[in-house]
Amino acid sequence: MNRILLHICCGPCAITCVERLQDQGFAVTGLFYNPNIHPSQEYLRRREGALQVADRLGFPLLFADAEYDLKDFFRMLSGREHNRCLFCYRYRLLQLREFAQQHGFSLISSSLLYSRYQKHEAIRVIGETVCRNPDGPHFYYQDFRSGWSRGITLSRKWGIYRQQYCGCIFSEAERYLSAQENRTEGAISVDSAPDLSAQEPGC
Repeated sequence: MNRILLHICCGPCAITCVERLQDQGFAVTGLFYNPNIHPSQEYLRRREGALQVADRLGFPLLFADAEYDLKDFFRMLSGREHNRCLFCYRYRLLQLREFAQQHGFSLISSSLLYSRYQKHEAIRVIGETVCRNPDGPHFYYQDFRSGWSRGITLSRKWGIYRQQYCGCIFSEAERYLSAQENRTEGAISVDSAPDLSAQEPGC
């Protein structure tokens, strides 16, 4: 069977990607490499979810925990915040390619191609670009989005943790702060609040 190294961003996104690849005759090995995920507790929840899926579907899953360094990731992201998604895709796929080269995988792909919320075409282009070397590995593109509903159904049935935002601190802020703004319409802002400096301090 053809061996393929699949970058896995989380458990729910991996389910139908792995199922389809296995049905197509691929021997799948997963690599959980996501230094973008913030905070650390979120990283551990998604890591556990990916492991549960690997146990369910019977494929080996590798963890690049030693490469999880938020300080380094944010340092490299600095100045690229406006284009952070493309940077993040490229950063992870480059490391996936390097790992595949070191361990003899001729093909790589990513569960990011499952999500309806990611920049799908950009992931494909970046994957093919970082794998231009004719000696490999090669980027195996497939549109996994048709398995979206099944992935949701199975992840809920199996009790797999389902995240509420993409992963980085910026996507977390967009997810939760925008929701908070909708709930606090009519609240007094700091700029319009009365001067409380003369009052005794509270706890």
